[in-house]
Amino acid sequence: MSEGLPQPVLIVGAGLLGTSLGLALRRRDVGVLLSDRKPDHLRTALGLGAGQAYAGQPVGLVVVAVPPDHVGTEIARALAETDAVVTDVGSVKTAPLLALDGVAGIERYAGGHPMAGSERTGPLAATPTMFDGRPWAVTPHLGSTGTATAAVEELARLAGASVVRLSPEEHDAAVARTSHLPHLLAVLVAGRLADAPPDHLALSGQGVRDVTRVAGGDPALWQQIVTGNAAAVAGLLTQVRDELDVLIDAVATGDRDSLGEILDRGVAGTRAIPGKHGGPVRATASVFVSLPDHPGELARLFADAGASDVNIEDVRIDHDPARDTGLVELLVDETRADHLHTALGERGWETHR
Repeated sequence: MSEGLPQPVLIVGAGLLGTSLGLALRRRDVGVLLSDRKPDHLRTALGLGAGQAYAGQPVGLVVVAVPPDHVGTEIARALAETDAVVTDVGSVKTAPLLALDGVAGIERYAGGHPMAGSERTGPLAATPTMFDGRPWAVTPHLGSTGTATAAVEELARLAGASVVRLSPEEHDAAVARTSHLPHLLAVLVAGRLADAPPDHLALSGQGVRDVTRVAGGDPALWQQIVTGNAAAVAGLLTQVRDELDVLIDAVATGDRDSLGEILDRGVAGTRAIPGKHGGPVRATASVFVSLPDHPGELARLFADAGASDVNIEDVRIDHDPARDTGLVELLVDETRADHLHTALGERGWETHR
């Protein structure tokens, strides 16, 4: 239990994030109250043990965990109806802040955004470990008190997250680049598959699954997110459109130099993404293993890799549509790939580099 966190914590909205936060805080014996306009969501979250029902009692901290279109309204309501510190977990920060212009008590508000979630929605998808090790952007505005900011940072730590302090404007520019733009581009790629002939789709591999995975998110939610951060997202889309024109011309004319420059910049971008534990990207190599689709096979593979004294940095699985097997790609330190390839082969695995 934390003495530094104002309690109890009222979570407004018992969906995926709100329920997950309640479960995470209850792990630390923090007092949690829940409210939601959907009785079934509230009933489910209470049944999962995410907190107790809110009945108007005094609270120390209010966390607004509602859809983006309603964040500003619920923050204003919390500031008016309580004396508590108020924060939110919304994915856009400047739009709600603009909606609070002139609202009394705004100095008690400091925004927040945990960089965690799922394509699934609702309290049944919640987990107390959702925020473990994840960044949590804390976005005080110019008028936020130090007390409010400190409370939100403590909330993030108790949930298991690591705090990243940003201004609301910096936050929205960052998530436009790292979340909102990638989602929209994944949507465009996935949309090219919707009416594709079945024999084309039969060639789908892990690459297309990687690129399109996030496109399965809730369209209604993403309409709110993107329009709430319209200026930052539109600016990036314009840059992509300009570069796409160059790419189209390079492909159409066979200009390999221009195509190479674009491809090289893509490689540079992948290397700019922080590596494991937030450190620099480490050079890795892949070992591919044919995996029977039977219970226990993946555990046996990991055990054999561990027995080979090789640490697995990452793993991807591509399923074979024609056979009851999968192709597991094990990414390991490039200096250990040959050793793992040989060691697994000696243990009976069908492998290749």
